[in-house]
Amino acid sequence: VARRLKRRRVAIADPLPPVGVMIEVPAAAVIADQLAPYVDFFSIGTNDLIQYSMAVDRGNDKVAYLFDAFHPGVLRLIKMVVDAARTQDLTVTVCGEMAGDPQSAVLLHGLGVDELSMATPSLLGVKKAIRSVTTEEAQSIAREALTLDTKDEIKSRLANLLDEEATRVES
Repeated sequence: VARRLKRRRVAIADPLPPVGVMIEVPAAAVIADQLAPYVDFFSIGTNDLIQYSMAVDRGNDKVAYLFDAFHPGVLRLIKMVVDAARTQDLTVTVCGEMAGDPQSAVLLHGLGVDELSMATPSLLGVKKAIRSVTTEEAQSIAREALTLDTKDEIKSRLANLLDEEATRVES
């Protein structure tokens, strides 16, 4: 649109404000590589992405237990978005409950997410968790998580790795 307006000699803001896209449905994550050339950033809305990926209404008590950020399919979708963003040097942010969970935050950092948006009460716990590992350690944790078959394996391994790191830092 900006190029068309410039061709028509219509005055527009310079520089243009950044334009991004929310990745909240699996279809958007799957075509992130096609969206990347047209935007300045991606913002992944994890609450909706998880809900739609798992076909779960998180407000329905009968199925809400199936809503899980650690499901291998959800993590792979996030990784697809990050990889697509890197091809165009885009920033990737994450909002939603996943960003405010310390274990998830370390995993997101390792997957290559650049920024996290969370409720204020979550800040200290997330900050402590992310500072407990190096970027290389977080990347290693994420690579391993992507090879695991179930959400329970991922949660267990992540808890063990972060406990090991916390013990190492405290020593």
